[in-house]
Amino acid sequence: MLVCMAAAFFTPASRAAGLETALPTTIERIKPSIVGIGTLQLTRRPPGKFMGTGFVVGDGSYVLTNAHVIARNLSSADKETLVLFMGERNSTSSRELTIVAEDQEHDLSLLKISGAPLIPLKLGDSDRVREGELYAFTGFPIGAVLGLHPVSHRGLISAITPVATPADGSNQLNPKMIKRLQAPYDVFQLDATAYPGSSGSPLYHPDSGEVIGVVNSVFVKETKETVIEKPSGITYAIPINFAVDLLRRAGVSTATR
Repeated sequence: MLVCMAAAFFTPASRAAGLETALPTTIERIKPSIVGIGTLQLTRRPPGKFMGTGFVVGDGSYVLTNAHVIARNLSSADKETLVLFMGERNSTSSRELTIVAEDQEHDLSLLKISGAPLIPLKLGDSDRVREGELYAFTGFPIGAVLGLHPVSHRGLISAITPVATPADGSNQLNPKMIKRLQAPYDVFQLDATAYPGSSGSPLYHPDSGEVIGVVNSVFVKETKETVIEKPSGITYAIPINFAVDLLRRAGVSTATR
């Protein structure tokens, strides 16, 4: 009888309450590893151009983000460089980045940071993620418009779903959708809203801080929601195991603190 009464205290509501108390501490630990991705050109006004979000991985010398976030046509004549932005508000600084490896199929890019290492995040196992679980993500929604201040959201894994949805008619098909239909893979669908600046944000466990996905607010929507006229409140994330494979192919350790 006493055993049954004790078990009654460990209800789903109490477990959710535990996550509520753990998340603020986790966000505090996560934020130093969140960076902005963009370009810097000193003769431009403003000199910095924000593109998206990234997070530190490996031994602290690398950043992971979405491939679609990376600027492809830098002006070498004007000394435009690919950089990360870190810090908050008026105390921001930048570091130059170089592309180490990319996985265009899964919209992932691995970048090398110049200078001293930063604090890396721990990568989890996305194969263990289940529908109905709660996770959080931190990034820079709408980029510099809201200021370089990390913003955190929480979302439920609504579905683990194929990256592309078959169209109702051939007139709705495009080359990107056809390619993804030929080589489908699953992504995480969240009941949270992410904006273009959120692309590249880590999706992590509220308790442990382990990253299980990379938020993607553009690349996946192009094929998942082609038939929807207006943007939805749905957000997608690329499972982190694809990123783990990319790091391993690049010879970058995935072991972190």
